[in-house]
Amino acid sequence: MKAYDIKKGNVVEHNGTVYQVRDIERSSPQGRGGNMKFRFTLYSVPGGTKYDLSLGSDDELKEVELSRRQATFSYKDGDAFVFLDDEDYSPYTLDSNVIGDDFGYISEGLKGCFVQIIDDMPVALQLPQNVVLEVVDTPPELKGGTATKRPKPARLSTGLESQVPEYIRNGERVCVNTVTGEFAGRAD
Repeated sequence: MKAYDIKKGNVVEHNGTVYQVRDIERSSPQGRGGNMKFRFTLYSVPGGTKYDLSLGSDDELKEVELSRRQATFSYKDGDAFVFLDDEDYSPYTLDSNVIGDDFGYISEGLKGCFVQIIDDMPVALQLPQNVVLEVVDTPPELKGGTATKRPKPARLSTGLESQVPEYIRNGERVCVNTVTGEFAGRAD
């Protein structure tokens, strides 16, 4: 597939290694007739080794066939995370090095995850776009300060740090975007 067709979450092969696309930066050249460049942040599957790759828009990468199974986080087994298939309850075990920095978004019973499987092996995890986490530690709102709503740091129930609006208090449940790590609203 051409570089301009590749999206986040795609799994591709480059130099004999399988990678998941985690981030894409596009840069338009100055002047006419320039070729748009794409910088991909890739992580090897399995293993999670980061690799940066720059391509022109017409360069090609081979997409790897994988299956995606919707699953729910069940429990942690040592350093591994165990997800259960939503249809047949098959367990999928993903090591913490495969989960990487996404561990901070995974809480008990998290639904809407997709486990990616190549040759019957679970190799990667796709999180839902937003997750709900509880605020466990954030400073109180400053009274009588300024009229602007400044963000403040908050530690969430999984240990994840995020910025939240001043009015959010300890014990509240908030939505967090799993792509940006940003506050995405109060949870019901």
